[in-house]
Amino acid sequence: MTLTRGTAGQRTFIEGPPGRPLLLERGDVTTLLLEECFAVPTRSALLYAENLPQGFFDVSSQVAGAFLQKLRTYGLRVAVVAPPASVLPSHRFGQLLAAESRDRTFAVFESRADALAWLIE
Repeated sequence: MTLTRGTAGQRTFIEGPPGRPLLLERGDVTTLLLEECFAVPTRSALLYAENLPQGFFDVSSQVAGAFLQKLRTYGLRVAVVAPPASVLPSHRFGQLLAAESRDRTFAVFESRADALAWLIE
């Protein structure tokens, strides 16, 4: 699966394939997401819950923490589309999202439209 380039307003972003796996392991964040962002070039990405590695929504797996650290290090903004019934996040994942909302580096949305609106603001 590859990422595709999109535009919304004046912002260019990359988008994962809806409903399909993309980042299967922690290292894929670097090899797929970052490399593609730098190639486009953009610092914005729209992903879907299915694009993320297994265990992402369970904070105890540390997958989300490693992912978010890469975003901060490289200055990327990532919006994830995850309709309410599509994932079962751990209790602590909500706390993680609340903390991340201050940096405006990462957010989860119920719809693609909401995610795009956040990316282009």
